[in-house]
Amino acid sequence: MGKYFVLRSLFQIFILQGVLLLVISLPVVRAITAPDAPFGIMDLLGAAIWLMGFLFEAVADWQLLQFKKVPDSKGRIIMTGLWQYSRHPNYFGEVTLWWGIYLIALAVPGGWMTVIGPMTITALILGVSGIPMLEKKYEGNREFDEYKRRTSAFFPLPPKS
Repeated sequence: MGKYFVLRSLFQIFILQGVLLLVISLPVVRAITAPDAPFGIMDLLGAAIWLMGFLFEAVADWQLLQFKKVPDSKGRIIMTGLWQYSRHPNYFGEVTLWWGIYLIALAVPGGWMTVIGPMTITALILGVSGIPMLEKKYEGNREFDEYKRRTSAFFPLPPKS
């Protein structure tokens, strides 16, 4: 990057992440700044979906941590627990919890316009910085290629035979 290192870093890393954070968190911002809205079924549904996503992400991350603690797992692919149903269950959980927050934001006036938040995090994880970047790291790995053949990339599904 040469002489533009500092300026490029400022915009490409810090300002970009700040803008993305603002966009992704729009449902939260709208929900907490709106006038009081009655608690309804969408709030319950959104909270339930948020909780499911949170638990899915937390359990997947915990399973990955336990797997990495085992010395024989170095350089291997986790294929147990939630990881047998999705190659990226932690990303599935992350995206799910943001959609749950969006459902909660629907209860307030104009909440539907915050759909850009969960759409952004979904697009980033599915198509930009999440799954594509991580899976590129494993290209040519035979163990991963077999895992990829039988395991859903994102949505938890029963493994293929």
